[in-house]
Amino acid sequence: MKHRPRPPEQDDLLRPRLIDMIDPQHELVKLAALIDREVFDREWAEFPPSGKGRPATEPRLVAGLLYLQHAWRLSDEAVIARWVENPYYQHFTGETFFQHRPPIDPSSLTRWRGRIGEFGGNAPLVRACRRTAWSGPWPSGTCRPGSPPCAA
Repeated sequence: MKHRPRPPEQDDLLRPRLIDMIDPQHELVKLAALIDREVFDREWAEFPPSGKGRPATEPRLVAGLLYLQHAWRLSDEAVIARWVENPYYQHFTGETFFQHRPPIDPSSLTRWRGRIGEFGGNAPLVRACRRTAWSGPWPSGTCRPGSPPCAA
């Protein structure tokens, strides 16, 4: 099934927004502002949806997790575990408020990678990686032109 768009988040008296808790100069906050997330929604929405089960995971979340996984050379399980404890990871993948539970099961990333590769859909991720590689903040030694997934 196709993913459902999120309703706009309302302010919550008891929960501060992530953007109010984090440093706006942090590399992942700057990086999040550089990436055009609508590209993932447009291009990955065309994948053949499954007619069974729950709706697909939001493409912005998957793209962000795959980027973080590549940038810090993490396993599926490690990127999900770090996402739960890191407000910068959560902001980078589009969350508004801090979440205390994993957004997806780590095995979902494997299925998404298969889906993306099978239909040649990693082009938006490659373009996003190339743009950020030339624009600035990235972890040392990662996501530079010529390194996967930047190579294409």
